[in-house]
Formats: sequence, structure tokens, C-alpha cells
Amino acid sequence: MDVRTLLLQQWASCLDKEDWFPPLEKVLENVTFEQALWKPADGAMNSIWELVCHLLFYEKRYLMRFLGETANEPKAENNESTFQLPTETLENWEETKQEFFYVHRELEKILATSEHEDLYRQVPGEDYSLVLELKSLAMHNAYHIGQIVFLSKMQGAWARKRSF
Repeated sequence: MDVRTLLLQQWASCLDKEDWFPPLEKVLENVTFEQALWKPADGAMNSIWELVCHLLFYEKRYLMRFLGETANEPKAENNESTFQLPTETLENWEETKQEFFYVHRELEKILATSEHEDLYRQVPGEDYSLVLELKSLAMHNAYHIGQIVFLSKMQGAWARKRSF
């Protein structure tokens, strides 16, 4: 199996293809606005929506850098600020999800159509390649998808029987 095929499989697993963990589209499918905002009473965890904003931040930043559009990339003072929510409305919750899905698919298109040399070229403004960054982002996504599932379970919103 070549590296592109492996990465495309990992990338799809994070969004819409069932594998060892549920894909984010499926995980978020029935998450309500209220569930997206919910946090445990001690407030020690981020909400589902905050986690999706965090994932979106890093994917969008990387997409802009790869496209050479660094002026349009999202900015953050630190990692904590990447969890910041837009105005808390149902419309914005839906927009956040759709934007994440869109950005994820755009990165997938780049991966799928990149020549071997492009996969290994340095990303503008960084010291790593597309291959390394997408590998890291896929692992990062899987980690946070697990947190989102856990938050859903804590709320009783996770179905007892699932296909995965």
C-alpha cells in the first residue's frame, strides 16, 4: 500500500468511513444544539462544539498554508483560544459542522490529486510536508472524536447499540 492510499484511508476514517472508531459525520449526526454546548458540571472538559471549533481551526489553518493563502488562515493567541465558539446559535452550530466537513474534504482532494513530489514538499511557513501534517491531523482528529463520543455518552445521547 502506498502512502497516499494509507493517508486517504485515515483521512476518510476521520470524517465519513467507519473504521476502528466512528467517523465524525456519524458522531455529530444527531447531536443537538444543547448537547453541542453541554459540559460536565465541573467544567473541566470542552464542549462538543468547542472541540469541533478546535479541529476546524487546525484543518483550516493548514489548508490555507498549503494553498499559500497565509493571510486568510485563522489566528489564535494560543491553543486554548482555538476552542472558542462563535455566537451560540443553532445556525452557527450547523455552520461550524458544515465548514469542518468542507475543509476536511478540501484537504482530502489535495491529498488525492497531489503528485508524489507535492506530498513531500515543505508546507509554506512550516518545516514539514503534506504527508506528515495530514498524518498528524488524522491522529489529532481521532483523539478528539473519542472525546466527543465520551461527552455524548456522558449526556446519555450515545445509542446503546451502534453499528460500530
